[in-house]
Amino acid sequence: MTDTAIPDGIKQGPGEVSPQAAIRTTVLLCAAAFMTMLDLFIVNVAFESIGETYSGASLAGLSWVLNAYIVVYAACLIPAGSLSDRYGRKQGFLVGLGLFTVASIGCAAAPTLEVLIVSRVAQAAGAAILTPASLGLILSVLPVSRRAGAVKIWATSSSFAGALGPVVGGLLAESSWRWAFLLNLPIGVIAYLMAVRLIPKGAPASHTRVPDAVGAVAIAVAIGALSLGLVRAEDWGWGSAQMLSTAVIVVGALAVLIHRVRTHPAPVVSPRLFRVPSFTVANVTTLIFTGAFGAVFLGVSLWLETAADYGPLRAGLALVPGPLAVPVFATLTQRWAKNVPPRFVVSAGLAIFALGSLLLATQGGAHYATDILPGWIVIGVGIGIAMPTLIGTATADLAPAEAATGSAVVNTARQAGYALGVAGLVAILGSQDRLHTGDTFQNGWIFVTALVLVSAATALRIRPQQSHRTEDE
Repeated sequence: MTDTAIPDGIKQGPGEVSPQAAIRTTVLLCAAAFMTMLDLFIVNVAFESIGETYSGASLAGLSWVLNAYIVVYAACLIPAGSLSDRYGRKQGFLVGLGLFTVASIGCAAAPTLEVLIVSRVAQAAGAAILTPASLGLILSVLPVSRRAGAVKIWATSSSFAGALGPVVGGLLAESSWRWAFLLNLPIGVIAYLMAVRLIPKGAPASHTRVPDAVGAVAIAVAIGALSLGLVRAEDWGWGSAQMLSTAVIVVGALAVLIHRVRTHPAPVVSPRLFRVPSFTVANVTTLIFTGAFGAVFLGVSLWLETAADYGPLRAGLALVPGPLAVPVFATLTQRWAKNVPPRFVVSAGLAIFALGSLLLATQGGAHYATDILPGWIVIGVGIGIAMPTLIGTATADLAPAEAATGSAVVNTARQAGYALGVAGLVAILGSQDRLHTGDTFQNGWIFVTALVLVSAATALRIRPQQSHRTEDE
C-alpha cells in the first residue's frame, strides 16, 4: 500500500498527508525542531573545547557562540512564522532546514571565532524559519485526529534536547567540537529529502501581511546591544564611553520598536496581545525565569569543565540529571495539579528552582556529588513543575486567531531571557582565568537565585480568566 492510499471509512482532507504517512511526517517535523534545540545545548558542553581551539578568545567573545544564535532566533521567530504562513509552510520548512544544515557546515569548518559566530547567526535564521513552519505543518497537513498528540510531542522536544544535548555534545567534543555541528549534515539532508517527498505541495498559505522587518531588527539590536554591554562591562568599565554608547543603542532600538508596533499595519508584535493581563505578566515571568535558566545551565557546564576539571563527555553525563527531571515532573504536575490555580503551580515550581540555586550558592566546593548534583536535581524538579503551566497559561486568554502569534511572542521572550541570562552570568564571572575555583561561581548562583525569586513573585500575578472560578478573589 502506498502513502497515498486511504483505507475505507477514513477521509483525507485537502492538503493533508494520508493516515499511513502521518507517523513518518510527525517524526520528521518533530525531529527537525528537536535538532535546532539540540544544537543550543550541545554548545554549552563544547564551550571549553571551542575556547581551546581559538586561543586567546575571551569568555566574553566565546559567549557570542551561544548568544548570537539566541538573539537572532528570538528576533526572527515571529516574522519568520508569518512569512511561512503567507508563502507556504512547506516552502518555509525546506528553506529553514536547508539554511540550518548549510550553516552547520560553516560552523564545523570555521577557521576563526568570528566565522563561527557568523555561521551561528545563519543557523539561527534557519532555525527561526524552520520552527514555526514545522508546528504550522503539524496543524495543517496531519489528519485532525493526529494533531493533538503530534503537538504534545513537538512541544516536549526541547526538554529531551536538554537531556540528550549535553551527552551528545560531550561525546562528540571528546574527539572535536566540530563534530557537534557536522552531525547536522546527514540528519538535515535526510530530513530535507523526506520533507520533499512526504509533505503535500498543496499545504495552504494565508494572505497575511508581510511582517515588519524593521521591528524584528529592532528586537535583535536591543537584545544584542544589551548582551554586548553586559559581557564587556568588565573590560570597558560601567561608566565608559563604550557602555554609554551601548545604552543609547538599546534605548534607541526600543524606541524604534515601540513606534513600529504602534504604527505599522503588520507589527512584529501586536499591541492587542499586551492588553491581556495574563499574557503580559506571563511573558514578563518567562523572560526573567529563562534568564535564570540560561545562566544556571551555562554556569554548571562551565563549573564542570573548569572547577571540577571534567572532560566534555563526563561533563555532559553529569549535566543529565537536571534536564532529565524536567519532563518527569512536568508530567506528574499536569496529572496531580489540575485543580490548583496556575499562579500557585508556577510560583511553587520557581520557588523550588530558587531553593536549588541557593543550594549551589551555599556549597562553594569542587565536588560534583555534594556541591552540584543535589541543587541541580532540585532545579530540574522546579523547572518541570513551573514551565509547562507557565507556557500554557501565557496564551490561555487569547482569542483563537491570536494563539499562534501569542505563542511566538512567548518563545521570543524565552530566547531573549536566555540570552540576557547568559550575558549576565558572563559579566559576573569575568575572565576565564577566574573559572578554575568553585568560589568564583558563587556570585553567579546568587544572581540566578535572585532572578528566580523575582519571577516567582511575578508569577503570583498571573490570573487567567478561566481559572478565576477556582481562586478566592
